[in-house]
Amino acid sequence: MSDSGVSPDYSTYTVADLKQELKNRGVQLKGSKLKVDLVKLLKESDRTQESGVVQRKAALPAEDIGLNGGAVSFAANNDLDLTRHHKQRMEEKTERETIVLWRKPLTTIHYFSLESIILLKDYAVSLWKHRILVAVCLLTFLGFVAVYNIEGSHQPHVTSIEKTVLWCLYWVGLGILSSVGLGTGLHTFVLYLGPHIAAVTLAAFECMSVDFPEPPYPDSIICPDEVGDTMSLWTIMSKVRLEAMMWGAGTAIGELPPYFMARAARLSGRDVDDEDFDELEDLRKHPKDLNVLDRAKLGVHDLVQRVGFFGILACASIPNPLFDLAGITCGHFLVKFWTFFGATLIGKAIIKMHIQKLFVIFVFSEHHVEQLISLIKYIPYFGPSLQAPFKEYLNVQKTKLHHKPGAPTEGDASWLSWVFEKVIIIMVAYFLLSIVNSTAQAYHKRLNQRKREQKEKLSTD
Repeated sequence: MSDSGVSPDYSTYTVADLKQELKNRGVQLKGSKLKVDLVKLLKESDRTQESGVVQRKAALPAEDIGLNGGAVSFAANNDLDLTRHHKQRMEEKTERETIVLWRKPLTTIHYFSLESIILLKDYAVSLWKHRILVAVCLLTFLGFVAVYNIEGSHQPHVTSIEKTVLWCLYWVGLGILSSVGLGTGLHTFVLYLGPHIAAVTLAAFECMSVDFPEPPYPDSIICPDEVGDTMSLWTIMSKVRLEAMMWGAGTAIGELPPYFMARAARLSGRDVDDEDFDELEDLRKHPKDLNVLDRAKLGVHDLVQRVGFFGILACASIPNPLFDLAGITCGHFLVKFWTFFGATLIGKAIIKMHIQKLFVIFVFSEHHVEQLISLIKYIPYFGPSLQAPFKEYLNVQKTKLHHKPGAPTEGDASWLSWVFEKVIIIMVAYFLLSIVNSTAQAYHKRLNQRKREQKEKLSTD
């Protein structure tokens, strides 16, 4: 309450600030509460305090009331506490961003080790709680191992199933690496799936067939002896559909950690200690000063919250670097698991993958590639010198397609292949560094959370 008797505008406060204010007033929160519920509790607390102030003013002598006629002002202290709480979080965030290997290597490695131990312990406890399921999975795996090693007429089928399963797991794993990590994932579409689709597309138009000999496909592509007369986009899409959908399914699985973390925090009644929510609440206070990225963040949050399944499906069906916000939002508002995962799986593994796949096939069809290479020479100063290696590389790849198994190969490593390999190594190294940094920062956040809890416990005692 302010001196004038008007309550502050609690709608401009973040969820974390509202919960902190209720704790400061001694209000115990049970279960999960929406922001509107927290605002309602604070307003009821204001009315209770106001009535208590009026009663105390009636009992006080006139000289004790004060020159301005006020008695006790709660709003000033409340606003001060909220400002201090917000400032503390911002200072913690700033300090956490400095915990990276290239600025604080010893601290980062130390925090990374401690957080890794805690995570391993949590996983071990979780496995022990689900020991019956673990035992069933282990026995099932041992059964598959026995069937795999026993000789018999079933071995050709086992070999075929093994090849398909390993191929699917390979792409699912790459998909998980692409989306896991809250924005620090490895861009495996650019590094692996995209080049694979492009190679199949170039080979399909050169060979006029997608019936590549197996082996060596998919490790390498060789034109079959029998070729056709025409080639269509749909034929190529069918050839790479399995790996594309498995990669898309992996990206959907990689979106589950933010959902589960936000959901667990909400169900346990703890604060969602994530800057994304505070940032969104701050953005709402200044809607006229938002840039395109900030508007996109609010758009994703509002679309998922208001539309539900189809909002999640819309966000998952397009290349969307902000989809982590969708998972956090769904977990916080307790959206059902199959509603979130079903929409994400359909959007990423079916709709978005067909869009991306069609785009790559269209761009790397034979006449488009040749046209693009022919346009390189028009680049000022460097055009002709850049065109030659690209043209040579394309001719070498076409020659390889007609190479027969067992025939000697020429050492034709081009500098484009060398550059691409080094780019892959650099991106994988950066991905590993980002894992170390994010894990260390998670431990720093854990330490700050413990300090706040201890401070609150001491203040209540």
